[in-house]
Amino acid sequence: MTAAFPISGRKIRFALVGCGRISANHFDALAAHSEDAELVGVADIDPVALQRAMAATRVSGYPTLTHLLAGCNADVVVLATPSGLHAPQAIEVARAGRHVMSEKPMATRWEDGKSMVAACDEARVQLFVVKQNRTNPTLQLLKRAVTEGRFGRVCLVTVNVFWSRPQAYYDSAPWRGTWALDGGAFMNQASHYVDMIDWLIGPVESVQAYTATLARRIEAEDTGVLAVRWRAGTLGTVSVTMLTYPKNLEGSITVLGERGTARVGGIAVNQMEHWEFDAPHPMDDDLEQASYETTSVYGRGHQRYYRNVIDALRGTAAPETDGREGLRSLEILIATYLSARDGRRVSLPLE
Repeated sequence: MTAAFPISGRKIRFALVGCGRISANHFDALAAHSEDAELVGVADIDPVALQRAMAATRVSGYPTLTHLLAGCNADVVVLATPSGLHAPQAIEVARAGRHVMSEKPMATRWEDGKSMVAACDEARVQLFVVKQNRTNPTLQLLKRAVTEGRFGRVCLVTVNVFWSRPQAYYDSAPWRGTWALDGGAFMNQASHYVDMIDWLIGPVESVQAYTATLARRIEAEDTGVLAVRWRAGTLGTVSVTMLTYPKNLEGSITVLGERGTARVGGIAVNQMEHWEFDAPHPMDDDLEQASYETTSVYGRGHQRYYRNVIDALRGTAAPETDGREGLRSLEILIATYLSARDGRRVSLPLE
């Protein structure tokens, strides 16, 4: 089967592999776009998770990705599996002629990320990387303020991810917290927040990081700090821990500029907590509607993310986060780990 592109005259068919924590967000997003998209298959090597997903979605289930590709007519295969599996699975999906949507991070190794992009290019299929936080109205408003120069020169940026992941979370699956399949607090939990420093502020010049495994029995880090210097001269920090007591406290970004200050907080950058500039602007009228309530660190962005994917596959929009865009945040993550491992400042780009 060769993937159609653009897809018109019918619903776009999606299948999902990996029926764990994040799968419900994908099922809900697809249900919200039922006029344009449909779920036609799910797969998981865990029979309990597979049965649960089949019961929830009432679609066919498959024990492996290979079985799904053989038995399912999906146009797009969503990879919600452990991060270290994304590269070989994306390559298998692309070679089967299907479009690929990968959850974050797209890979845990730099070469794997590049291989995903190359395989999809060769197969002439689309590669989408989920970055649902970018669709938050709060961050969209902050992005507009940066792009339109309301801050003047951006001087300092701070990103905080203060969440709680008890030992039971890591013990719930053998791959969690491992270097091969998961990575640590930066690679897994804070991946979307690392993405923000490039997407919102601009290209990064260099990073210096410290990481530590302070309280959880895992291979990778549960806590880390990252110092960032952007090419424009802006300085910043990213502070991450999974040890917040007793529950998730915040996921936030603060931007301090010559002519403005803004802070987006909440547990999922869902609340505009401070917004002050030297002059009014029409975008200020959108401030009241930007914040929203959520109890999930995932926020509500998957539904908006799927809208762009559907439009891109219809040929009416460009992908907002394709494989090459996904590589930008992966590069910063890899630089973070290289810096922490070697005790040195790492310059970007890596190559």
